[in-house]
Amino acid sequence: MDERKGIAIGHYFVASGVFTVFGTTWPTMGSEEVTRYLFEEFESTFKGKWGFEPDPMKAAKLMIEHIDKKRKALGIDKARERVLFDMAKRRELDAA
Repeated sequence: MDERKGIAIGHYFVASGVFTVFGTTWPTMGSEEVTRYLFEEFESTFKGKWGFEPDPMKAAKLMIEHIDKKRKALGIDKARERVLFDMAKRRELDAA
């Protein structure tokens, strides 16, 4: 895919509130102001932001850290015991 097309599609996701990591060349690196806006300030307006990391393992780590941060903000970062419900237990839930 052409990198410009990838950035355009990625920007749709960022503007929709999704943290999006791009791993090839980044066209705004020549402009400190635009790059800072996209990577740091954009999140305060649109709740999504760009990440740039060419190394796939480091990119995955960025994504996992971001997910963990959001889970913590929602209060769902604590491990809980999983309970499997049988059909009778499910019917009790439906009746409530």
